[in-house]
Amino acid sequence: MNKNIICWFEIYVKDIHRARSFYSTVLSEKINEVVETPVLKMTSFATGKDNSIVSDVLIEMKGTKTGDGKAVNTIVYFPTEDCTASEQKVIAAGGRVIKSKFPVDAPGYCSLCSDTEGNPIGFFEL
Repeated sequence: MNKNIICWFEIYVKDIHRARSFYSTVLSEKINEVVETPVLKMTSFATGKDNSIVSDVLIEMKGTKTGDGKAVNTIVYFPTEDCTASEQKVIAAGGRVIKSKFPVDAPGYCSLCSDTEGNPIGFFEL
C-alpha cells in the first residue's frame, strides 16, 4: 500500500488537449497521451509506477466544468486498504458518500465522498 497520506489527485478540465499542452508547457513535464472512454477523456503525468510518489490525472468529463461556480476542480485521494470501510468512517464522521466503491482503469478501486464542509475527497484502494 502507498504510504503517502495523499496518493492521487484529479484536475477536471473543459478541453483535455488544451490542458495537456498547458501543464506540459508550464511544468516542463512529459504528459502521457490522452485515453478516451465512453464516459471521460484522461491523461496523466509520466511519473511511472513508483508508489512512493503522488500520482495525478487530468480529466475531461461531462458535468464537471459547467461554469456555474460549483464545478469540480480537484479531488485529493487518500490511500486505503478498504474503500468500503473508509466510506463508513466518512459517514460516521458527518460526511457523505458521493459514489460508493467502484473499479478504476488500474488495478484498484475508488470511492468518492465529501467532507463536512462539502469538499470532495476520494479513497484509492490497490
